[in-house]
Amino acid sequence: MQKDFTVTPWEVKGKINYDKLIKEFGLEALKNLPKVFNDLLLMRRNIVFAHRDFNRIVGCIQNKKQFVMMTGLMPSGKFHFGHKVVADQIIFYQELGAKIYLAVADIEAYNSRNPNMQELRKIAIEEYLLNYMALGLNIKKCDFYFQSARSKQAEKSNSYYRLANMLARHATFNEYKSIYGEISPGKMISSLIQASDMLHPQLPEFEGPIPVLVPVGADQDPHLRLARDLSQRIKEFKFIQLSSTYNKFLPALNGDKMSSSDPTSYIALTDSPEEASNKIKKYAFSGGQPTIEEHKKKGGNPDIDSSFQLLKYGLEENDKKLEDIYNDYKSGSLLTSELKQIVIEKLEKFLIQHQKKRGIAKKQIDKLI
Repeated sequence: MQKDFTVTPWEVKGKINYDKLIKEFGLEALKNLPKVFNDLLLMRRNIVFAHRDFNRIVGCIQNKKQFVMMTGLMPSGKFHFGHKVVADQIIFYQELGAKIYLAVADIEAYNSRNPNMQELRKIAIEEYLLNYMALGLNIKKCDFYFQSARSKQAEKSNSYYRLANMLARHATFNEYKSIYGEISPGKMISSLIQASDMLHPQLPEFEGPIPVLVPVGADQDPHLRLARDLSQRIKEFKFIQLSSTYNKFLPALNGDKMSSSDPTSYIALTDSPEEASNKIKKYAFSGGQPTIEEHKKKGGNPDIDSSFQLLKYGLEENDKKLEDIYNDYKSGSLLTSELKQIVIEKLEKFLIQHQKKRGIAKKQIDKLI
């Protein structure tokens, strides 16, 4: 059967069937979670939709035991609302007591996207780190590092790179082909470093054996599968199996593919309120009907409307208000222009507040990096 969508670490396209993705990737649907997870909007709205071995992390939270939440960022362009999905999870788990490991995937970015390490470093700090801090991440309680320069402490740095090289012994070229398809030497090296990113918090030079959660978009699952397999083959260390959760993708603003090189496909957290408003008016893909009369008669489709999706993914925090907007739009009593105006007003309020917080974070950054 021919696929009607593609989800890989380097390409996401088509209308994604997440139920089918769960079956194909061998994931489990997230359900019956303790009430504390309702505090995370992304979970109660089923945006974080699947997992592997998440029960181990649930147990840590319920029993107040230490765990690590490890994730990475790709310094490839503007930080937008699609990236905020992972940022919100990082901050949520930090508030629950997780030790945060946050890697800048500059080696992967160099090998696959941009061969300018200085530019990658600048993007990582000015776009990603500043926005993380403005959203609420306590960077002082976070192990933030670049793949190209793990640590100034030789013991820690050596153990991280040593692990990446040792893992290579336990992977095969056929395995790479089955997981990734066609692959270059640079991508192979990057994947081993990413496996080390996920596993090295359990080394004795860091936390020692400890549950590690890796929240990712579904496109990153091949990296998780490889790291999980390698962790059980290498006998020098007694790694606890990695846990992971998977979030759905925020649809592109323009109804096409979200791309860092196409500003019409996203709202960046550094866009001015005026820029964001113009993008919504000009580019936001509508689920409405061609005419007002037809819309009032047939109603709109909020499930494909990119303005509504921005509300669903966090711009509207109140579930009841979101449900009312959904029903009103679907019935036709709420017009596309009115829905867009709701989003514009919420964006303006959010961006003004967020950019003030970015200004505060910028004053702190030089002391921290």
